[in-house]
Amino acid sequence: MIFKSTRGQAPEKNLSGAVIQGIASDKGLYVPSEFPKLKKTWAEYAAMDYKTLAQEVLGPYAVEFTPEELKACIDGAYTDKFEAEDVVPLVHAGGADFLELYHGPTAAFKDMALAFMPYLMTTAMAKEQEDKTVCILVSTSGDTGMAALKGFEDVPGTCIIVFFPDHAVSPVQEQQMRTATGSNTYVTSIFGNFDDAQTTQKAILNDKPFGEEIGALGYRFSAANSMNVGRLLPQVAYYVWAYAQMVKNGRVKAGGPINICVPSGNFGNILSAYYAKQMGVPVNKLICASNKNKVLTDFFHTGVYDARRDFYVTNAPSMDIIISSNLERLLYHLSGCDDAAVRAMMDALAEEKHYEANPAIREGLKDFAAGFATEEEILAAIGELYREDHYLMDTHTAVAYKVYRDYKAQTGDETPTVIASTASPYKFAAAVSGAIGLPKAEDEFAAIDALNAASGVRVPYGLKDLKSREILHKGAIAREDMKDFVRETIKSRI
Repeated sequence: MIFKSTRGQAPEKNLSGAVIQGIASDKGLYVPSEFPKLKKTWAEYAAMDYKTLAQEVLGPYAVEFTPEELKACIDGAYTDKFEAEDVVPLVHAGGADFLELYHGPTAAFKDMALAFMPYLMTTAMAKEQEDKTVCILVSTSGDTGMAALKGFEDVPGTCIIVFFPDHAVSPVQEQQMRTATGSNTYVTSIFGNFDDAQTTQKAILNDKPFGEEIGALGYRFSAANSMNVGRLLPQVAYYVWAYAQMVKNGRVKAGGPINICVPSGNFGNILSAYYAKQMGVPVNKLICASNKNKVLTDFFHTGVYDARRDFYVTNAPSMDIIISSNLERLLYHLSGCDDAAVRAMMDALAEEKHYEANPAIREGLKDFAAGFATEEEILAAIGELYREDHYLMDTHTAVAYKVYRDYKAQTGDETPTVIASTASPYKFAAAVSGAIGLPKAEDEFAAIDALNAASGVRVPYGLKDLKSREILHKGAIAREDMKDFVRETIKSRI
């Protein structure tokens, strides 16, 4: 299995090389050269536990790994750190099936990949005979940061530096990151938004003189954002799992279609669903759900990506994104792997803040539907589903549920639909508690207690006693100072 850059001017890699590299040297993103097809029957997949199914899905991408090595990575990732017995429950409510991806150590879907990625990274480093410490850079709009910090905490041969936008994540998300433990973990906020952090991080990763400078110190860079293909592939497995569970519980007949609706900002999670479709999951429509920062919705409706727009801070902050990195991968696949076309579109985005999809891409976009939800609609969706089915969802999942209902009303499409439920409602407790009619709490942490008392829904262990944990990572910096922060962090470790 070969991984190629979307921009076509970087060396091809196997999975190990692509994971260590993070982002390609030509600024592109690594993608698999082909999509291996699922070979077993749905009855066979439905009989598997999650870890066995994940190995079946991931094995063809990791051909340089022995089955024993891959199994060790999967077994190390999906332990009792995940509170759900079957790792990823599928719960029917509100006429849809919610794929609860948030039962890991940080109560967000990012755990599904970032619990696995450290094992993948260290195994890859051994295979590639990597003798440098891998410095993993992460820009986060909320959940990736803590999931990456927890995943790479004290992992030998690595250190991790996380940047998040100051005052633009939830108080729970910020407290998680500020209190992250581990001798190899470093966190700071930046004055700016997520796009500022991500754009600057990409510039650092592609700064060859700086890479040589830190190389002389015994370090090399990688990324744990979804720009790293090692983040995307583990997520493919849970969409295969979702379909197998739909077959198992009789929601669909084997081979019958489903829709998948995903709340999306950086486009990684829904791209993983697209990969699952390419592998053989019978997906009718992929429904991309956005919040008020609806650049993706507009793109799917018009074929024009236009970042020349206002940026909004919303109650679904993990989706407060204008520059959606993983869309580049979809452009590559839909264009027939036309790296020259991708380069032209990405150059236009960098220079002019917009681009237009070509006819081949526009044709492929027909596999997708898209919609968005305002902040008021998010809260209304949470309250309505709780009153109707006593099912509690966070603000991001509520975006998807609202968009799913709109899609169904507009099209009459009754295809069974899986909704990616991406975070515990307790990560956004103040918004959720208000949405179900509870009085305003003193702060986000008091809202957790009130929401628990009212709903009876279990508080994830990773959020218990969060308020009382010691702040270990203080301060905020200008985006222009991110490079210096990285340099000084690495020097402090020598």
